[in-house]
Amino acid sequence: MQGTTAQDLKKGPLEGITVLDFSRVLAGPFCTMVLADLGARVIKIEKFGTGDDTRAFGPFVADESAYFMCFNRGKESIVLDIKSPRDRELLERLLDRADIVVENFRPGVMERLGYGAERLAKTHPHIVYASISGFGHTGPFSDLPGYDMVVQAMGGVMSLTGWPDGPPSRVGTSFGDLGAALFATVGILSALYKRVQNAQGTRVDIGMLDCQAALMETALARYDVEGKVPGRTGDSHPSLAPFESFAAKDGRFIIAAGNDTLFMLMADALGSPALALDPRFMTNDMRCSNRPAMITAIETITTREPIEHWVAKLNEAGVPCSPINTIDKLFDHPQLKARNMIVKVKGQGDRYIRTAGNPIRIVGYADNDVETPAVSPGLNQHREAILNELMAGHGAYSNAASDDTASTGVDASSSLPRAAE
Repeated sequence: MQGTTAQDLKKGPLEGITVLDFSRVLAGPFCTMVLADLGARVIKIEKFGTGDDTRAFGPFVADESAYFMCFNRGKESIVLDIKSPRDRELLERLLDRADIVVENFRPGVMERLGYGAERLAKTHPHIVYASISGFGHTGPFSDLPGYDMVVQAMGGVMSLTGWPDGPPSRVGTSFGDLGAALFATVGILSALYKRVQNAQGTRVDIGMLDCQAALMETALARYDVEGKVPGRTGDSHPSLAPFESFAAKDGRFIIAAGNDTLFMLMADALGSPALALDPRFMTNDMRCSNRPAMITAIETITTREPIEHWVAKLNEAGVPCSPINTIDKLFDHPQLKARNMIVKVKGQGDRYIRTAGNPIRIVGYADNDVETPAVSPGLNQHREAILNELMAGHGAYSNAASDDTASTGVDASSSLPRAAE
């Protein structure tokens, strides 16, 4: 941006916002990672001994989990035993300063611990309280555990994923967790905006199954209109053609000519203008009805040259297309590099890993730092610093509180149980 220097750029629009993150595994930590990427301070509340379950998930870098690093960059970590009076008082002080609480336990767990949304709405009405669970806090399934695989199956996306003659397939990433995380982030930011107007926090209740239903695109409406259960269509779009992969001389690539104009441009780029005049292919509906014949006609042409040739021709004509990249190709992808999307993250050691950074670009705020690795916290790494910050003027208490958890060996896993993911 003209007239703006690096020194002028702020960390993020959520700078000054504090998040207490009781979540673990993926949906909650991904949500709070987005908030941290946007400038919020995120204090991760972890259980004694093991901390977040993903600290034990591979692959590992010098005994530290790369999985954990990916979703907990830029956060602080403190271990709390909620059965301990000292730690409960510490948590109360943290709540006094917090703006957001995020948790992803089964419904009822935080209430039993004494930190449910209804109680905090009375004692800390300024807090935006976000709960992410498999099925939300109402309904007949609310008490059931909801892992990503379960909600992918229950929410219908597996029935749409894969090839028609093959079994249902899981989406290649944790679609259930990530979808819920992003909807939770939207809910939190909406609640923060409303708080500016009325100074009141509120409850954000996110069910992973709800999010799966919301992400079904037109599948529900198509069934309601047509009376036919949508099924698996491989890599093709059920309502657009051509919108799938095609064979080239050296592999497969994508053409997404999603309207009649693009189809004509595609035909010209392929060197076969007559293709667009074929009565079977003159409209999108006709192309969908005659998809097998359309694919054969296109592949008669595309198999003559390699992928690179056709991608160049189609890009020149303005027709959406792409090679089908494997993950290794993303690290050096020129577009991702130009937008600083590949960042470095490290744990407590010196070796870093590369992963995707924050995709949200807001003018006036700092872009991803691709040179300096972001740091994911060691278990309980920030306890002393947080105690010193909160207990200023209570030095004896601070030391006792720090020693209490470090020496008693109380297993807080019963206080902070597994997430509902």
